[in-house]
Amino acid sequence: MAIAVSSLHLQRVRLRQYLICGLLCLVCILWVHPGAAWASVTDDRYDGNIFPLYAGNGSIVPPRTTLKDSLERSDRPTVLGFYVDDSKDCKQYSAVWSALDAYYGRAADLILLSVDSIFPQDQYAPDEPGYYYRGVVPQTVIFNQVGEQLLNETGDTPFETLDDTLRDVFDLLPRSESKELRRRTVNEQNLELVPEPSE
Repeated sequence: MAIAVSSLHLQRVRLRQYLICGLLCLVCILWVHPGAAWASVTDDRYDGNIFPLYAGNGSIVPPRTTLKDSLERSDRPTVLGFYVDDSKDCKQYSAVWSALDAYYGRAADLILLSVDSIFPQDQYAPDEPGYYYRGVVPQTVIFNQVGEQLLNETGDTPFETLDDTLRDVFDLLPRSESKELRRRTVNEQNLELVPEPSE
């Protein structure tokens, strides 16, 4: 009987040691490789698609139309944007493209393309995205309804600059003559333009 109790006690001790060792291994693995659970807008790590993560709008990619089809249509302007998912600048700028989609998405074609999807060629035709890509992200190009390029900016172009260009395209009142909008923080990543409160 004493041998059976001693053997049972020894098995429990070994089981406890295996469980503790396994738990320590699991903690070490999770600590060394946290994965996408630690997504951050302030680094150049790949966290997944930036639009659902940082702009709150995963529906703007993939684009609903191609650049060629959009430029051939004469009823809608085109906004072409270039980005990469592992750029902190693109992560932060994704909210601007999302705001453009909110204001002009029903009236303009918003085509956001990862530069990784541009096939390298010696030359591109004017209806191919590679023709307009300058090698810097983020980049925004705006065309009017007849396909004329009106704006081609790289870097952190303010929403107001893009908005002014699209106001000209749609023949809207300039910002100085329309209702004043101010930026309001929706969450730590996204801003929203809202009317000034009346006093």
